[in-house]
Amino acid sequence: MTPEQIVQSGDVELAVYRWGKPGPHPTVVMVHGYPDAASIWNASAQMLAARYHVVAYDVRGAGRSSRPSHIADYDLAHLVDDLAAVVDAVSPDRPVHLVCHDWGSIQGWEAVTTERLKGRIASYTSISGPSLDHAGYWIMQRLKSGSPEKLAQVARQLAHSWYVGMFHLPALAPTMWKLGLDKLWPAILEKVEGVKTEPSATQGEDGRHGVNLYRANVAKRVLKPQARRTDLPVQLIVPRRDNFMVREIWDDLPQWAPNVWRRDVDAGHWLQASHPGPLADWVSEFVDFVEGAPESRALQRARVRPESYGKAGAGKLVIVTGAGSGIGRETLLAFADDGADVIAADIDLAGAERSAELARLLGVNAWARKLDVGSVERMEAFADWVAAEFGAPDVIVNNAGIGMAGAVLDTSAQDWDRILRINLGGVIHGSRLFARQMIDAGKRGHIVNVSSGLAFFPTRTTPAYATSKAAVQMLSECLRAELSDQGIGVSAVYPGVVNTGIVTRTRFVGTQGAEEARRQSATQRLYEKRNLKPEAVASAILDAVRRNRAEVLVGAEVYGIRLISRLAPGLARRLARIDLSP
Repeated sequence: MTPEQIVQSGDVELAVYRWGKPGPHPTVVMVHGYPDAASIWNASAQMLAARYHVVAYDVRGAGRSSRPSHIADYDLAHLVDDLAAVVDAVSPDRPVHLVCHDWGSIQGWEAVTTERLKGRIASYTSISGPSLDHAGYWIMQRLKSGSPEKLAQVARQLAHSWYVGMFHLPALAPTMWKLGLDKLWPAILEKVEGVKTEPSATQGEDGRHGVNLYRANVAKRVLKPQARRTDLPVQLIVPRRDNFMVREIWDDLPQWAPNVWRRDVDAGHWLQASHPGPLADWVSEFVDFVEGAPESRALQRARVRPESYGKAGAGKLVIVTGAGSGIGRETLLAFADDGADVIAADIDLAGAERSAELARLLGVNAWARKLDVGSVERMEAFADWVAAEFGAPDVIVNNAGIGMAGAVLDTSAQDWDRILRINLGGVIHGSRLFARQMIDAGKRGHIVNVSSGLAFFPTRTTPAYATSKAAVQMLSECLRAELSDQGIGVSAVYPGVVNTGIVTRTRFVGTQGAEEARRQSATQRLYEKRNLKPEAVASAILDAVRRNRAEVLVGAEVYGIRLISRLAPGLARRLARIDLSP
């Protein structure tokens, strides 16, 4: 690229590049990291240029800008002065929107937490680069805590940052760049990150001089951090597959920046090269909001609440069908308590709304939707609504189902059709529709299908119900195999005798009126005596997602049934002949 402007910052000349035109449009300034130059922004900058005045520049030591030879010349104070010079040159009368990556983000945090650029920045989008001071406090607080979990977080981050120590060794890193690392760099990026970039004519010099960024700043800032705060709107974009930053390093950010919107995305460190389109969309959405547009649903979900920040589910969207009561409601609340935004779907809209209301009390966004999972058309319409309003979910829990008891010969065609449409069809369509959304969005999501312990055990008492749940078992195993290459997990959950309201709604075929009510009441008393809580199933579902477990058994009776079905199938068949009808 050829610079359109040279901006002077002290003794340093900065090469500046522009896309779009200044005027009524907001100015977006993009700052690159190491060992990049401004060209790394080219794809996303071109997309943004249709609506904004976009500016990028080669930071000192990179691209076509000056390359000071002294380490002290790369101090963060000089880098902030450089940014200020560029901002004053390209947007003298209006604050700019700052978008930064890697070392550019480290500079960006310095700029938004000091007085030098106060009033000149309207918003800040940070990708894969913390404030060195924030990182220093994060490390110290975890070391002082003595918590094995927090000490492990520090250890993982130090392992991710192995190269920082190497960069401080005399002559080693510059020599590597001199010896030809620049020629190998595009192949390394493609191999490690899956990113294809054009070879840069200045790559070797960029890498050799850029090492001074680390030498001039890391040790003195991380070891002796200062309290640095900002009230600016901050959009934090966190790549889930970042090879250099652990996601927990952002856990303490609300104490430094209370106005944060966080997006966890399925990408690697160089997402501006691998995902330029989505990045342009995220920047546009945030800039428009800061400029006065209504907050979109996606931004509402991304807004950080102090009470949920740092939780495993923060930033995720979870859908639970059959969420109006019982296992579904408790599962919805478990994910909400974990920090996830949730959608409660149920044929009973009032029940779903109550569940969503309870979830909001836990400090997350929650929505309720009426849904008949037994209708393909309504399932497809529901999936379309989710895609249009929120994008692909991170987790879908196919929980909705009905009970049915009575002999096969007493079960009518209509009864068979109903239970299979709901208990099996709802799982099939919930899985296929949302798996497709996850794949199209590049999300490593998770599907949970709620089956039953009776999936393992033949019985003359509930054959239709057991058949539908056994089919869910096989469907889940097949789906897990099919979706593993896409990074999407599938778990089947097998509850035992759980004390929910399902029995009072269970159809006892071959009976009616008072006799059916009697059987419902007698069975409900049995469930109450067993008293396995739906909260136990919800906890198991949360654990299944965290650990990507293929199957989860809930209740001692389910372990017993599973054991008998595997080790003594003949005994299982004999037990199946016992009529357990109340």
